[in-house]
Amino acid sequence: MLSKSRAEAFARAWMLAWNDRDIDRILSHYADGVVFHSPRIALVMGNRAASISGKAALRDYWTKALERSPELFFELENVLTSSDAVTLLYTNHREELVAETFLFDAQGEVRESVAAYR
Repeated sequence: MLSKSRAEAFARAWMLAWNDRDIDRILSHYADGVVFHSPRIALVMGNRAASISGKAALRDYWTKALERSPELFFELENVLTSSDAVTLLYTNHREELVAETFLFDAQGEVRESVAAYR
């Protein structure tokens, strides 16, 4: 069971890593075999992909995404907790509302993540 305090600590660390644009700290939250789903992948990567598998591929995607968005900034709105997942509600630099759900493995690393945009 994922505690509210652990979920909030994850949210703070994850947000700070993104707002600092620190790709290594961002990726430190993820398992090697992570699967990430987002409609933005196709835009950034120039293909039709809806998901990315593996930490190395995620590094490549996020490095490109950060290069394309030097003004990127996230502001946390809410943290929702489940048994083995956390959903963060946040706004981005485009003032879009984003809901991102993180499912954790037994080691406490993100094994799957799904980003949804308003």
